[in-house]
Amino acid sequence: MPFNDLGMCPDMIMNPHGYPSRMTVGKLMELLSGKNAILSGKFHYGTAFGGDQVDVVCEELAARGFNYLGKDMLTSGITGQQLCAYIYFGPIYYQKLKHMVLDKMHARARGPRAVLTRQPTEGRARDGGLRLGEMERDCLIAYGASMLLMERLMVSSDEFKVDVCSQCGLIGYKGWCQMCRSSRTMATIKIPYACKLLFQELQSMNIVPKISLSKYTD
Repeated sequence: MPFNDLGMCPDMIMNPHGYPSRMTVGKLMELLSGKNAILSGKFHYGTAFGGDQVDVVCEELAARGFNYLGKDMLTSGITGQQLCAYIYFGPIYYQKLKHMVLDKMHARARGPRAVLTRQPTEGRARDGGLRLGEMERDCLIAYGASMLLMERLMVSSDEFKVDVCSQCGLIGYKGWCQMCRSSRTMATIKIPYACKLLFQELQSMNIVPKISLSKYTD
């Protein structure tokens, strides 16, 4: 681990790129206030909602011989050379979360499914399936693995057979098209059950999606 001029080593090194997205600027102010509190022996209100001003804390640090911004020059514990940048260094209260691999391991072949979507349930506690997300799907699309996409997103998820009218494009019922009043133009296809559910929810809002079967029936 690197160390500063006083020989102190940090217990933990954090990547600064995690702060803008998580918007935890108060943690940076808390570190600065904590460093000054140890040197002065006074309490500081080190949050982002008022109290001690950052400029005042920085001036007190500079008066005690430390860097105005709370940064120190650290020396590498491996090479013995100084690091090429100043490091924001100081004491802070930090509580780690209990994330253990043993508590996260999960696998499933077959298991329970949700009643509404007929897709595998979600979560390790409910013996759920392993979700293939949008990014994983995009990778498979870019790779051109069409059969794997079909198997993961439909066959192993919520494959469902529907009767579709090749003339009007609407989903029928038991080989009968209620719009055309005929069963001659019906074709059985496989779609995800979530797709069928989406069509029916759109129909409830007076939006009627249609399935074109012309390229399959020519």
